[in-house]
Amino acid sequence: MKTLFAVAAWCILFVLCWPLALLVLVLWPLVWLVALPFRLVGITFTALFAFLQALLFLPARLLGWRPRHAQAPHAAMG
Repeated sequence: MKTLFAVAAWCILFVLCWPLALLVLVLWPLVWLVALPFRLVGITFTALFAFLQALLFLPARLLGWRPRHAQAPHAAMG
């Protein structure tokens, strides 16, 4: 759905101002390459925070506590 919206927006831009639309078409891969390291840093921090959460909740998990989203399927079954 996001891709369809981007294509439609580019087509509207092409009708309104075709030189700008062609410039966007040429520069988009460069913008993607510049943004790639920031996306990798974001993925790394997400993994780091998930690891820290698992590490902090490990004692509670060992004592039998389960997260609420893991209890939902069992409640529906019985």
